[in-house]
Amino acid sequence: MQRDLAVRAQHGDHEAFTTLVASAINRLHTAARLILRNQDRSEDAVQDALVRAWVGLRGLRDPDRFDAWLRRLLVNACYRAARREHGREVVEIHALPTNGPTTPDGQHGLAIRDQLGRGFRRLPPDQRAVLVLHFYLDLSDAEAAEVLDIPIGTLRSRLNRATSALRAAREADERQTPASKGHVA
Repeated sequence: MQRDLAVRAQHGDHEAFTTLVASAINRLHTAARLILRNQDRSEDAVQDALVRAWVGLRGLRDPDRFDAWLRRLLVNACYRAARREHGREVVEIHALPTNGPTTPDGQHGLAIRDQLGRGFRRLPPDQRAVLVLHFYLDLSDAEAAEVLDIPIGTLRSRLNRATSALRAAREADERQTPASKGHVA
């Protein structure tokens, strides 16, 4: 079915392309948000990837690999967006919802998630991309390496560096004194 849609889209069928994209759009948006950590830039990156997909669809050699090809376009679009915005990142601090009492376990889980989020934001986009492809999209090493257009060994090395950097950021965050954690500039 997907192969037929990809072949029809390669021949200019807008509906076939729309159907192909509709099945992947939520994953694309989520992956872009995770890589770029910014809603507006992630939407722009998804749009950029989709435009490039439509324009370059005739050059797709293997219609069975449409999803992998689209993910590669998305990751490249995220890299371009990150380069454009390098150094201009604004971090927003959101208040916690007050829907009722929070359990100590819930607070601990929230604290860990917050630590991971801060560490994740410190990573460069290429390391975030590796983590998103591996852990969020649950791609095999071979699939993730294909999306990034790198050898599997390089992917594994980047994945190792990214997880080590994330672990180091979390450990550094844990070493901070409680007094320094409570101050927001």
